[in-house]
Amino acid sequence: MYDTDRGIEELARRRGGEDVDLGWLAEQLREFVDLHPEFEAAVDRLATWLARVDDD
Repeated sequence: MYDTDRGIEELARRRGGEDVDLGWLAEQLREFVDLHPEFEAAVDRLATWLARVDDD
């Protein structure tokens, strides 16, 4: 198990029943990067991957 799995599991447990829109998620990612600029590259890679997940 990766360390991130714990965070993902907590997210699913706490927020798994909620519906969120992508605008809300984008704003949360921006806020996170503002607070933790050292993670900008990782957040950018995640956002790009999510944006393209259905591309062939």
